[in-house]
Amino acid sequence: MLLVCTVFGAADYKRITGKTVIGIDLGTTYSCVGVFKNGRVEIIANDQGSRITPSYVAFTSEGERLIGDAAKNQLTSNPENTIFDEKRLIGRTWGDWSVQEDIKYLPFKVSFQRKPHIQVDIGGGQVKTFAPEEVCAMVLTKMKETAEAYLGEKVTHAVVTVPTYFNDAQRLATKDAGTIAGLNVVRIINEATAAGIAYGLDKKDGVKNILVFDLGGGSFDVSILTIDNGAFQVIATNGDTHLGGEDFDQRIMEHFIELYKKKTGKDVSKNNRAVQKLRREVEKAKRALSARHQTHIEIEYFFKGQDFSETLTRVKFEELNMDLFRSTLKPVQKVLEDAELKKGPEG
Repeated sequence: MLLVCTVFGAADYKRITGKTVIGIDLGTTYSCVGVFKNGRVEIIANDQGSRITPSYVAFTSEGERLIGDAAKNQLTSNPENTIFDEKRLIGRTWGDWSVQEDIKYLPFKVSFQRKPHIQVDIGGGQVKTFAPEEVCAMVLTKMKETAEAYLGEKVTHAVVTVPTYFNDAQRLATKDAGTIAGLNVVRIINEATAAGIAYGLDKKDGVKNILVFDLGGGSFDVSILTIDNGAFQVIATNGDTHLGGEDFDQRIMEHFIELYKKKTGKDVSKNNRAVQKLRREVEKAKRALSARHQTHIEIEYFFKGQDFSETLTRVKFEELNMDLFRSTLKPVQKVLEDAELKKGPEG
């Protein structure tokens, strides 16, 4: 839904300028790209046949740069040189509490240069430092190339989404990432706003108030929009640029790391490969719990030749994350107050 509206914004620009404009949902954990073509929105599949691409970048010992699925596959074997969550660092200063909190859990090195920078071995022992917007630019380049392969033409213009509560520095850094990727970012659009507009595109039956609850991989946005026969107005926004699925994953990982320590006496928290193996399986388990009440996590050769085997129930998942779930209700209450609206049955 979010990307649909982004693409419609791109279509408006094309109608005015005659240039092809793509819409990119640049996510913390996954990104996707689309275009308005032949009277409809086309969400474009990548070279793996998937319509979503992991926002990961990795560098191999042979000097190869990988982006997307191939990069995410490097996470367990090459964690120190596999970059993710760069969107959580973009546009922030070193002293930001969220940066200091995040770097505790990132397997790659984050260095201080007034703003956080990412340091990796790009192959052959050659260490290189990247600003977060440079890494985001690599992901945007992948989206651009995906669109170009589908369209059969060069693409130079894009509309890109950002979390509603991104500040000016974060928005400018996102636009800079587009420029580095060779894109003219003609418009930055708020994610929650995009989702609300996409929902209301075909709503022509009078005035409606829409609340958008957008809990993504790394950020959380709430917006209230008024839709009046196809005309939109954002009347209130709130959220948290540092709350999302990654935080739920981290809680589960910490739970299992502590459980493993109690059972074996071994602390794996400083072992990057073991932690990233656990990260991969915890994300899978979280998805599985959407359809099941419990799931099993199995990791061969988890740590020093020992395997890992534990069960995760939906009840335990909810218990470990209950305070995070509850924290999403405060922004909802705040936007309702700001919009001077109350909860109630439809109609």
